[in-house]
Amino acid sequence: MIRRAVLAMLAGSLVAEKLRASEASGALQPPRTARRPLRILQLGRARVDDYAWLKPANWKAVWRDPGRLDPEIRRNLEAEERYASAVMAPAEGLRRALAGEIAAWVTPDVERVVAREGGWTFVARRGPGSVHDRYLRRRDGGGGEEVVLDVAERAAGQAFLSVTNVTVSFDGALFGWAEDRTGAEKRTLFIKDLRTGAVIEGPAEAYGDFAFSSDSRWLLWTWRDADSRPSRIWRRPLAGGADVLVCEEADPAFLLHLSASHSRRYLFARSFNDETSEVRLIDSHAVERPPRLVEPRREGVIYSLEDWGEDFVVLTNDGGAADFKLMRAPRATPSRSHWRPFVAERRGRTLTEIRAFARHLARVERVEGNPTLLVRAVDGAADMPASFDEAAYTVKLQPSAYDDGRLDVMFESPRQPPRSISIDLSTGQPAAAPVGAPPNGRSPDLYEVLRLHAPAPDGARVPITVLRLKARAGAPGPLMLTGYAAYGISYETGFSAPAIALVDRGWTWAVAHARGGAENGRAWFEAARRLGKKLSFSDFIACAEHLGAEGYAAPGWIVSFGYSAGGLLVGASLNMRPDLFAGAIGEAPFVDVLNTMSDATHPLVPLTRPVWGDPLASGADYDNIAAYSPYENIAARPYPPVLAVTAVADDRVGFWEPAKWIARLREKSTSGAPMLLHVAGAGGHAVASAEDQSFGEAAHLYAFAIWAADRHAARRLPRGGRA
Repeated sequence: MIRRAVLAMLAGSLVAEKLRASEASGALQPPRTARRPLRILQLGRARVDDYAWLKPANWKAVWRDPGRLDPEIRRNLEAEERYASAVMAPAEGLRRALAGEIAAWVTPDVERVVAREGGWTFVARRGPGSVHDRYLRRRDGGGGEEVVLDVAERAAGQAFLSVTNVTVSFDGALFGWAEDRTGAEKRTLFIKDLRTGAVIEGPAEAYGDFAFSSDSRWLLWTWRDADSRPSRIWRRPLAGGADVLVCEEADPAFLLHLSASHSRRYLFARSFNDETSEVRLIDSHAVERPPRLVEPRREGVIYSLEDWGEDFVVLTNDGGAADFKLMRAPRATPSRSHWRPFVAERRGRTLTEIRAFARHLARVERVEGNPTLLVRAVDGAADMPASFDEAAYTVKLQPSAYDDGRLDVMFESPRQPPRSISIDLSTGQPAAAPVGAPPNGRSPDLYEVLRLHAPAPDGARVPITVLRLKARAGAPGPLMLTGYAAYGISYETGFSAPAIALVDRGWTWAVAHARGGAENGRAWFEAARRLGKKLSFSDFIACAEHLGAEGYAAPGWIVSFGYSAGGLLVGASLNMRPDLFAGAIGEAPFVDVLNTMSDATHPLVPLTRPVWGDPLASGADYDNIAAYSPYENIAARPYPPVLAVTAVADDRVGFWEPAKWIARLREKSTSGAPMLLHVAGAGGHAVASAEDQSFGEAAHLYAFAIWAADRHAARRLPRGGRA
């Protein structure tokens, strides 16, 4: 294994030598993006945006139809794509090799339970190297399997296809799914009647979440408005007929979500944002009745429900429970005045999820980023914890029958591919889980997962998850450092085929669990929210420095990677310490924060003001964002190579953000390093494309990382030298 890693690194160095020769010849000339200064006066503060013109005036129309993009902007994006392709041409062989290595790591025949309904168990599996699931069902009493949906068959001849939100009716007779054929998350619902085999095409303006009434006569679904916001729930008769409005969320600062209780007695229509929520109850047996409001929204109070016996269990932060607590309330009178204590808050252990069964209640608490599962009997006061022996891992609750005595979970870690584990609810302990043959014959024992802690400038201990080959221990080399650190979302340290393929090439892969997420409780998020956001970036830098000081990364051989708000983490850290990084990757990166949060017409701005602030109304918010926004703070510094990836139809982070970022980096950087913008041919915020369906997009990103690190190493050696 160590010999393979060394050979892979040498091959990467040869790619870097080819690129260095191309750069030296002057054959690769970057596009010249026109500067058109726009002076912006806001709250008595002035700024100049030279590249504001890259945001089209009809940007919302372009999101819905990329063909309406202004020709001049399109030519700019096409020139950027040609340049990026030319720069990375010497790494094309590396990209293809990586795509194959990533595909080989996708574990075949891993089964996950998607539903247990009507005496049937529905499961999903995928074959070797495939990205598409096959959905099957089998009778609980025994018998053969029946294919319900083969996604690969539906994807044949399509540039892109993604199936999500698989839902089964309570009697097991209807099988529904949401289908996205562009990668832009604009979904159409489909319903298959398993009694006849007929497939009905449902609503085409769906957000994705939907549910069936208990008698399977009605479909309830969430509508996606012109701003891509889930804002209405409709009811449609499955026998045919017009949709009827069930409820609507008119406030643009809130989203609307539909879900079913585990008992299947109720449907929950939940309006929410980052700091406030309210729930309406829909009787699943009488969906034509008006929804019943549980408790009116109060600013700063978050709550959700689960149906358990004769009570509702309420998960809430009410009363200052920052890491959440559980309350109980009678089903007949679930309002706050009837809530009574059940499970108290425990600071630093964020209570994130509950699952009710007839005789037990399971809950998930997050401790240092890792989910801890606890089970309590309906007549008991003691918790039964289920433990998992790994330094970093994820556990995802899978569908289980309400009256069952077991809970299915999907377990994975950075070194262990996903596998299904059944938890005995009477003991809280996992049953022995069969572990199949490892992909490529490589055992998880070849790798190690570590949990480190970096000292932050203010004394906080920032968790770091590390994945590397055991054989590479004590041998500093290239390292990819990633993170998210936003919205109170903890970075899930599950299995990643691209990450482990990179590790197989001698790299170390690491996650900086910087403040802004909720790995160490809600306080971990609150500390880096709004005016405290800079803590996220200093935490990320502290992690990079610690990994170098402790011998996990060779000096300057760290490549940073961030997706969406993680791109902000990468971009801001790069401005602060460009010397720490050999390269940086931003996928759909949120890097033009000041300008975006100053656009009140952007659909995500009202929703996310509690996180980022309001630079239209608050001078303190304006000054804070202006001080860290990656685009605003690019200066004459020796930046390493940067790759930004976007799609024109991205309706969360507009393509103009990374386009402006790259143009300004190219203008200001004193290093001469390539600044690349890759514009995916299809897709949206997930930057999905036809190529991505065969792991090509991930391979493109990781090939850039290898090239950037080896380019950095080659420039530190005499020409023709070897590391």
